[in-house]
Amino acid sequence: MSNPYQALNVPPAANERGGFEVLRCAIIDGELHLTLRPVFNQPDDWGRLFAEVARQVAGAYAHQDRFPQAETLARISTAFEADMRNAPDHTSSVGPLGSP
Repeated sequence: MSNPYQALNVPPAANERGGFEVLRCAIIDGELHLTLRPVFNQPDDWGRLFAEVARQVAGAYAHQDRFPQAETLARISTAFEADMRNAPDHTSSVGPLGSP
């Protein structure tokens, strides 16, 4: 039997003020699966969303003393730019992954 899905909690502000989900990602057997809602009027807004996600990921790694924030942001940026220039053949594959 497979492991149960481990969903994240809804952000506290969403419970308080409402809103709507724009992106949900899951890693299943090492592959990225996602659903999205293309809500922005301009695609540039997705770039701003991804930049904010990168900043929050970097902050989380720094908070856990795993990597300095600046190093994490640089590594995310480098990987993003490389993948955008030369997309892998199988775009849903990610990893190796650490423990949740």
